[in-house]
Formats: sequence, C-alpha cells, structure tokens
Amino acid sequence: MPEITTEKATSFNLADLDDLCKGTEDAIRDGIGFGWMAPPARETLEAYYKGVLLVPHRSLFIGRLDGVAGASIQLVRPSKSKETTAFSCEIEAHFVAPWARGHGLAKALLEVAEREAAKEGFSIIRISVRETQHRALNLYRESGYIEWGRMPFYEYVNASLVAGHFFYKKLQPISDLV
Repeated sequence: MPEITTEKATSFNLADLDDLCKGTEDAIRDGIGFGWMAPPARETLEAYYKGVLLVPHRSLFIGRLDGVAGASIQLVRPSKSKETTAFSCEIEAHFVAPWARGHGLAKALLEVAEREAAKEGFSIIRISVRETQHRALNLYRESGYIEWGRMPFYEYVNASLVAGHFFYKKLQPISDLV
C-alpha cells in the first residue's frame, strides 16, 4: 500500500519544487485549472509556488505519495482589513497530480487544512470549484461541506463558460465567536 504523508511547506528543496511543478502541469493538462488553460512556463510556476510561501495569510500544504510531492492545498486567511469575516477562511488550489490520484491524498490534504483552520480558531471554511471537477465536488460533499450556491458563469474554459459550485463547512460553533 502506498504511503501518504502531508506537511506544511515553509521552504522548497529543488526536487520538491520540481515534483510539485510537474504535478501541477499534468493536472492543468488534465483540466483542473489553477486559472490556467494550459501550463505556464516552468519559471512562472516556480515563482508562483515560491510566492505562495511569502504571503503571510496563506499556508501551503504538500501531499506526498511514497515520498514524492504530488498534491497540494492552500489555506487562505482573511486580510486584516476584513474584520467582519475574520471568523472564516478559504481553501484554494487544491489538486492532486493525475499519477497520484485514487490513494486518498486529496482527502488527507483537506483534513490537514481543516485541522489547521480549526486550530487557528476559524469557525467556517469556504471552497469554490468548477462543475467539471466531479471528483472534487464528490469529495467536498462526502466531507461534510454544504453547497450553498451555484453560479452559471464561474470560469471561461475552452471557449465555454463553466458553472461553479460554492461550499462551506462549520468547523466550530459560530456561538464561540460571541
């Protein structure tokens, strides 16, 4: 059975950055997006991941299958100017490389991001996903996320508008806020 591990990234070694970029390129080709329709230049992806580590309100978690980085998820906290929504955070850029799918990496990363958010005192976690990402939609529904809306014009992909689904999950009672 393959070994699945997750970790919070604070820096990259060259092998991990290369594996993460390769996995991202493959996932983009497979249709997961990241806001790109085709993989950008490698330097762009490397700068993207290095930049994520520099943003104070973002945490990047990496998923490994048998020691190879093949998945990630980002926990995004609200900026300090968002006092009215300071109780909630978001999940972004959740993906698993095609070669690493089917082993539970997506769920393991989602759970580690949820634990981090709860530990930091967030009451709500939000996610949005395009409707073409059927595995992600199933994962979020099976993981207790509540779908609160659908927007028919979420993203423009391959010359077509694609709908998006919006979810939230309570991590702790809202009453803990007051």
